[in-house]
Amino acid sequence: MARAHHLFTSESVSEGHPDKVADRISDEVVDTFLAADPEARVACETLVTTNRIILAGEVRAQDDLMAGLISSLEDKARKAVKDIGYHQKGFHWANAQYECHLHAQSADIAMGVDANGDKDEGAGDQGIMFGYATDETPELMPAPIALSHKILRTLAEARHSGDLSELEPDSKAQVTLAYEHGRPVGAKKIVVSHQHAAGLTPGDVRELIKPYIANCLPEGWMCDDEDLFVNPTGQFIIGGPDGDAGLTGRKIIVDTYGGAAPHGGGAFSGKDPTKVDRSAAYALRYLAKNVVAAGLAKSCVLQVSYAIGVSEPLSFYVNLDEEAQVDPLALEKILPEMMNGLTPRAIRTHLGLNAPIYARTAAYGHFGYDPQADGGYSWERLDLVDGLKRHFGANTAMA
Repeated sequence: MARAHHLFTSESVSEGHPDKVADRISDEVVDTFLAADPEARVACETLVTTNRIILAGEVRAQDDLMAGLISSLEDKARKAVKDIGYHQKGFHWANAQYECHLHAQSADIAMGVDANGDKDEGAGDQGIMFGYATDETPELMPAPIALSHKILRTLAEARHSGDLSELEPDSKAQVTLAYEHGRPVGAKKIVVSHQHAAGLTPGDVRELIKPYIANCLPEGWMCDDEDLFVNPTGQFIIGGPDGDAGLTGRKIIVDTYGGAAPHGGGAFSGKDPTKVDRSAAYALRYLAKNVVAAGLAKSCVLQVSYAIGVSEPLSFYVNLDEEAQVDPLALEKILPEMMNGLTPRAIRTHLGLNAPIYARTAAYGHFGYDPQADGGYSWERLDLVDGLKRHFGANTAMA
């Protein structure tokens, strides 16, 4: 039952946050390999710290491509750091020391994942994955995480354009929304910590970014002035990987639903689509979004589980809001059928995941965007809506 009143908070971090720098580099590696060999395998972890970029993990591609691909990664990593905007003394795209420790994929993993004879392609790991959608926002995302992303994305665009040249790349935002009877009605508190150039006071930063924050919120949603916290610790000059080491996969709640829905154990960035941590989470977002967009529920949570090397999922679970008028058991039957199954091969084929579409996902969340012409964000398509409406219009499956 929806509570009459409650607060809920979600956090986002910018493309310049150390962990997001690491995610971006790892996903540049994925894109580099998939662009050359759509069947390539990548599991790349990145560490960034003071003037240092370190890659580690396992990769596989056609033998004649491997050396060239690995040798190209330094340039890809440096270009990513430059694009984010790091040319600081403590972390500079051109001066940071680069190390690559990627090696060939484990033969034991390959044996379990590869299709062979009558054996279909298996899951790249065991684990549980979740998908979620809610009608709180037009993009069918929880409002607190959607607004946290929007604030930081807007500030980054202003920084890149030169309108906020006083800002540096590292930042975090936290939005607390008030809910009435299950619906968001306004911002109660907002926290933004943003790296800035020397010479600015916290008050200066506050005045610079406050109008941008207000413009990101629906009309009438801005919190009271005393509830807007900007750089509450004081100055924020030393930041990015110079201020705190960054690692791939440490912002998984930022990447998904801001804590409004469950998250499985695995991260997304740095993994090719045979890794179900990534691809199955995308598939479940796709299915949940279509369920809500079809008007079958106001919110939808999906869970799937896998065993490494096994193609068919071990379980599939649907949970809907209390007002939903369809039987979750009926959805558990029809949703996998609409994708020709939830095997790793079925998922990556249906969503076109064997393509260089991942670096763009590394910041501001993996969900809530429009699908793109080149296949990016394919898991945000709404092409199942008509089929779901037809099915449940003709087959009333009341709870």
